[in-house]
Amino acid sequence: MAEAAASLEPPRSVGLIFDPRLDGAAELAGVLQKQIEARGVAARLTDRDAAAADVIASDLVICLGGDGTVLHCAHLVMGTKALILGVNLGRLGFLTELDRSQVSERLEDVLAGAGRIEERTMLHASVPGKEGFHGLNEAVVGRATLSTAIQLAVDVDGTRIADYRCDGVIVASATGSTAYALSVGGPILHPESRDLVIVPVAPHLGAQHAVVLPESESVHITLEQRQKAVLSVDGVSDLALREGDSVSVRTSEHRARFLRLKPRTDFYVRMATQLGWHRPGGNATPLPAALGSPAGAGGKG
Repeated sequence: MAEAAASLEPPRSVGLIFDPRLDGAAELAGVLQKQIEARGVAARLTDRDAAAADVIASDLVICLGGDGTVLHCAHLVMGTKALILGVNLGRLGFLTELDRSQVSERLEDVLAGAGRIEERTMLHASVPGKEGFHGLNEAVVGRATLSTAIQLAVDVDGTRIADYRCDGVIVASATGSTAYALSVGGPILHPESRDLVIVPVAPHLGAQHAVVLPESESVHITLEQRQKAVLSVDGVSDLALREGDSVSVRTSEHRARFLRLKPRTDFYVRMATQLGWHRPGGNATPLPAALGSPAGAGGKG
């Protein structure tokens, strides 16, 4: 059964944030601003580095760029009720919803309140006595120099689970499970999962397993003696660490709220396509509707 075409309140104001480094991003933002205003809705635009307050405070923020731009927008609107709609002008587009060619034709639906809200867990990383950071992807404790591995102790809610000699340790959200964590062998979580993932980076010997934790658990990563490292959150916020420092990572009280126009199963389609899971010549017949849909499991069609 198709999802409802108009299930949300139409936005009263729209912010447009674009990546000025991408060809055509500023021009597309200007075109969309005029199209939105022509429909009687307030629209403001800015580039991703300016972060104008009236843009961030909009009901809907349309982010024009790649996943990095969407990630940046999620940080900008954190703590507000703004919905994020990503338009892919970059390469991968795991976080985006529409391509450049689709945004104008779907604009009418967006302004009418079509779609659904997808809430994604954010995480919070802190070091006692120092500033804390919120992130959408991951918190990474990594080595400070290229030539030397680091010794890290990892505890979950006060219980020691590992002592790693490694290049670093990643604590990722479901969103981050398809980012850095995926590149070092971590599992893929559904984007609306509340779980966290611990993944060691290049661990010495055989300690290569990832651990999936429920959202209620907290992770502590402690530097052993004579160690130096860096805490990086979403690849942006870096904090130098010294021996004895302990990084605490937990789920954040904030959530990133995305506007989705496609069905939830689109995540699997996009993932399989971008990761190259479909082999040429794969001609298996799709499951019959009675087996491949919730209705076939006894639900009401």
